[in-house]
Amino acid sequence: MEDQKAAARRDAVRDLLEEAHHVLSPGFGFRLWDGTRVPAAWPADGLVVTLADEGVVAALVRRPRLDTLIKLHVDGRIELENGTFFDLAAARPKGKVGRLAKGISKTKALRVATAFWRVDRGPVSVLDRVRGDEIDRDGRPETNRANVAYHYDVSNEFYRLFLDAEMVYTCGYFTEDHEDIDRAQADKLDMICRKLRLKPGERFLDIGCGWGALVCHAARHYGVEAHGVTLAAEQLALAKEKAERLGIADRVTFHFKDYVQMEGTFDKIASIGMFEQVGIANHPTYFATVNRLLRPQGLYLHHTIARRAKKSDKRFMKMTAEYRALVRYIFPGGELDHLGMSITNLERAGFEVHDVEGWREHYQRTTYLWWKRLLERRGEAEALVGPEKVRMWLLYLAGCSMAFARGGAYINQTLASKRIRGPSGLPWTRADLYR
Repeated sequence: MEDQKAAARRDAVRDLLEEAHHVLSPGFGFRLWDGTRVPAAWPADGLVVTLADEGVVAALVRRPRLDTLIKLHVDGRIELENGTFFDLAAARPKGKVGRLAKGISKTKALRVATAFWRVDRGPVSVLDRVRGDEIDRDGRPETNRANVAYHYDVSNEFYRLFLDAEMVYTCGYFTEDHEDIDRAQADKLDMICRKLRLKPGERFLDIGCGWGALVCHAARHYGVEAHGVTLAAEQLALAKEKAERLGIADRVTFHFKDYVQMEGTFDKIASIGMFEQVGIANHPTYFATVNRLLRPQGLYLHHTIARRAKKSDKRFMKMTAEYRALVRYIFPGGELDHLGMSITNLERAGFEVHDVEGWREHYQRTTYLWWKRLLERRGEAEALVGPEKVRMWLLYLAGCSMAFARGGAYINQTLASKRIRGPSGLPWTRADLYR
C-alpha cells in the first residue's frame, strides 16, 4: 500500500513538472528521487535539477519560498547536474514567469499539494541554526564584533582558496577586459591610494582593514604611517604577520577594536567594503566618527555596495527575499543604503563630496572570478569547512555576480573631504588618476 502511495505521489509530481515544462519551456529538466526524468526524453548530458527525496517536495508545498530552496540546496537535497548556477539562470523561461505560470493546471498543482501535505519534510536544515537577520544592529562594539566574526572567522585558509595573493576581499578594479584577479586587486589598491593622493609621512587609516592589503600597500609604495582597524581576529593575525614579513611593521599599526573606539587624527581615511555592516540606524554615528578622526581638508574614500533607490523610503526599507537571505546567512547585521543616502549623510556630517565612481561591472567580474576559483578548489574547501558551507558560499558568490550583472546591486567609490571654507586642495582635473 505504501509503495502504491509513494508511486502515486511521484506520478503527481511528474505530471505537474511535465506540464510546467511544456508551458514554461525552460532550458533544464528534472530528475526525481527514484531516477524518473522530466521530461522523459531530456538528454542525458542536459542541465538537470535533481530532487533527492520526497521531503523536498513536501518542504516546498508547505513553505514555497526562496528561503526553502536555499536550505534544500545547501543541505544537498536540491542539486544541479551538468551545469552551474549561471547555466541555470541562462536557462530560465523567457518572459514573466508568474504570468506564464498561470497556464499550468491548478488541478495538478492541488493534487501535488494534497498528496504531500503530510509527508515528512526530512531532516532539519543546517541553516535552521543560522538567523543572521535576528542579530542586533544596535551598533555596540560587542554586537559588531559578533557579526564580523560570523562571516570572517571561517578560516584564513578557506578565503585563501579563492582570493588573490594579497587576500583582498573587496571589489577589484579592471583597467581593461581581463580575468587576472591578482592584477585587478593590485590596480584597485593603487587606485585607492591615488584617489586619496597619499603622500609620505601622512597618517592613513583603513576602517575595516581585512587582511591588511591596503595598509601594507600604502605604507610600502606611498610612504605613509598606516593604521588599520578590524574586529576579525583571524584577519588581524594574518595582517600582522604580513607586515612583519614585508619589513614594514614599524610603519603599520593594526587595532583590534570597533571603529567608534578609534582615537587620534588622520590625514586620509578609507573604508573599503566595511560600511555595509554598520546598519542604517547607525549611519549618523559612523559618519560623525569619520569626521572626528579626519583632519580639516583631509580626504575620505567611501567604497560601498548600494541598492537602487525606490520611490519612497518605506519601499526602500522593505527587504526582498534575496536581500533577506543575504543578511540571514552571509552578512548578519548587514544593511545596504542607496547612493543618495550616503551622499546626503556625508554632507550632513560635514563633508564635501568631490567624486563618485560606479564600479558595478567590476564587482560583477570580481565575484564571478571568486566563484570560479572556489568551484575549482571545491574539494579542498569542503575538507576545510564542510560541504554545506561551500554550497552556501558558491550560491552567495554566484548570486552576487548575477545581481551586479543585471543592476540589482551597485557599488560606488565616493571621494569626500572634511569641509572647510576655501579651496579644497584637489587638482583641477582627475587626469592623474587614470594614467
